[in-house]
Amino acid sequence: MFGRANRSARGRHVRLHYQDARFAADYARAYRSGPSERYFASRLYAIAETLRSFPSGELLDVGCGPGMMVHHLLGADGGEFRITACDQSAAMIDLAARGLRDDDKVRLHVADIDELPFPRDSFDIVLAMGVLEYVDVDRALGEIARVTKPGGFVVITMLNPLSPYRLFEWGVFWPARRLLGRIEGLSGVPEERRHRADKSGIHALPAFRLVGRMRESGLRPHDVVFYDITAFVPPFDRLIRPWSYRWRYAPERTVSRRARRWLGTGYLVVAQFPTGARVPEPTQRPAVSVEAD
Repeated sequence: MFGRANRSARGRHVRLHYQDARFAADYARAYRSGPSERYFASRLYAIAETLRSFPSGELLDVGCGPGMMVHHLLGADGGEFRITACDQSAAMIDLAARGLRDDDKVRLHVADIDELPFPRDSFDIVLAMGVLEYVDVDRALGEIARVTKPGGFVVITMLNPLSPYRLFEWGVFWPARRLLGRIEGLSGVPEERRHRADKSGIHALPAFRLVGRMRESGLRPHDVVFYDITAFVPPFDRLIRPWSYRWRYAPERTVSRRARRWLGTGYLVVAQFPTGARVPEPTQRPAVSVEAD
């Protein structure tokens, strides 16, 4: 009961946070600059390379955010996707709509992954990029499987809670910033100058757990790719990355399926919804996950 209530409270917190137009704009800027730029660039590369195997079809981008993947696909050579994109935040959808032409034929919706407003068997490819960390995973996977056509494919990304980077970031770095902020408060440092770290609401599953949940939802996972391969942990990565641009010119070095995969701060899973499969009803259970501070 506590787990379900906790997920519900987290969902409400995330919804309110993402509705703020200022936060949405800051999130969009993080794709182009700042400490998260390498992560986003590596994720975009990993997804784009994966989608090369699917040259055309009806594609749904669930939790599309400010539309970075939508605009990338429209500007990419090759695939002829007919794109539908949705996000629970109207502010994010407003950002995604910027720069679209009337002839781009992209459909944008304000919609929640828990209750997608699309008929069963609607899409050849469903992409859920950085969204399952914030929602009830089983319910979201049930909705994703429902709208995927038999024989269609699903691509899901998630932060890797077992990477050295995430373990240090969530277990040491953010708690240390909060502790420092409290000490600064007791010392009389003005609030605007104190260190802080807001709770993110993120719950991340290890890859083997997500693969298992996807199987229970009727999907057949067949590939796992780890991205943003890095040996640095915060705050050292923030000191080093501004001086290191090799990843910009060789993004393939930031992804791995082999020995270096444990260094990936995120991963993606590719799965197929088999022909003739029946989508099971979503189950309610406590989440087995790692919570980010």
